[in-house]
Amino acid sequence: MPGPRAGDKSISKPKPSFTPWAKPAAAALFGLAFAGSAAAAPKSCGLDNGKPATGTPILVGAVVGKTGPDDFSSAARTAKAYFDCVNANGGINGRPIQYLIEDDQWKPEVAGQVASKLVKDRGVVALVGNGSFVEMTVNAKLYGQQNVAVVASACAVRECFEAKNIASTNQGPVPSNISAVQWSVQHLGSKKVACIGLNIPSNGVWSCNLTNEWLKDKGLQGVSVLMDPGAPDANSALLEAVASGADTMLVSLPAGLAQAFLKAAQEQDLRDKYKWISPTPLYKEGIPQALGAYWAGKVHIAIELTPWNGTGPDAKRWRAVMDKYAAKTDPRDTFSEAGFVSANIFVDTLLKMDPKKIDRASVTTALKAVKNYRSDLLCGPWYFGNADFHQPNHASQMVVVEKDGFKTETGCFDVTGKYFDKIRAMEKAEHLTGN
Repeated sequence: MPGPRAGDKSISKPKPSFTPWAKPAAAALFGLAFAGSAAAAPKSCGLDNGKPATGTPILVGAVVGKTGPDDFSSAARTAKAYFDCVNANGGINGRPIQYLIEDDQWKPEVAGQVASKLVKDRGVVALVGNGSFVEMTVNAKLYGQQNVAVVASACAVRECFEAKNIASTNQGPVPSNISAVQWSVQHLGSKKVACIGLNIPSNGVWSCNLTNEWLKDKGLQGVSVLMDPGAPDANSALLEAVASGADTMLVSLPAGLAQAFLKAAQEQDLRDKYKWISPTPLYKEGIPQALGAYWAGKVHIAIELTPWNGTGPDAKRWRAVMDKYAAKTDPRDTFSEAGFVSANIFVDTLLKMDPKKIDRASVTTALKAVKNYRSDLLCGPWYFGNADFHQPNHASQMVVVEKDGFKTETGCFDVTGKYFDKIRAMEKAEHLTGN
């Protein structure tokens, strides 16, 4: 399936070459290299005319959690690389994108300040590539009041998925957690799961509670083990999880803290006493090497987009754009993929608009009209729509940590449960996925 091209007449893209939610594919071991991607990639971005955009800039913003317990700026850095490519190839029908990224420092008060700066002071027409553990909780109301649309990429809090003006290309913790548990119940025989998360009401508390409810509906058990985000103690959390009597550890933490938790478990030689699963954050470059041979074949991870070594056109374009326009140190991870998809959605949408009439109101209207958007980087169709809640990405794949990389364990599968029944009913009623 080719990526967006100049002259596209509809935001709805043709179906990907694979079938979403297909039966598990044959496992394939892959490392963390991306060699040879540029040569194989199709056209790159936007108008693709090789002419730098010189018109009046279009201001676009992003709020990310860069400075703090973990760096959640990967998606925005990728969006910037894509926008740089677009600007070098005609921009938005001659107008360049001026991309303004602000760091919320994982601090609610800073998150409010920088969002207000972008939305009220700078007057951005939209936000693209947001990724944070705190900012949506603070700013969702502001985005609604100011009628600014947010195509996020690394949302980690409830408000991101239960707000009228925000839709994300990543799943967030609930589908990512539940898909890992759903797979573990089916394939590893999990009966009681300890959900280890951060004690943030709209993140760890919310996602672990819904995971526990999913297990209860299946006649199984779940228990929450929550760490203080200000002073996380992996050893104490591990002891609490062990004392819960769980047979499965769901390590629902940012990558750095998840690694610390697994290190503590290794020191106690607990690998073979439990089943180990995780949502997407552990699917990160360098994690297999950091964890070492001890964890090879033992940590199973639900990934929210398709694997990094995908052979589809959008996967090749993503790697090619990163090779040319991003820094070598910028991650090529799941959230980078999500940032690329978000930036493509935004550019595809604006290229259909009159460049002289692009403003916040028209952009918000146009983005909310996006439906049935398909990419080989996603397991299923994406949409924005006008609903009061948004969870367009609810299909996953599973990988397992190996000594030098990750091995794919399943193809795309949809996440089940009561939480998603409401979502699917809305999708069907609004004709958002083309199904």
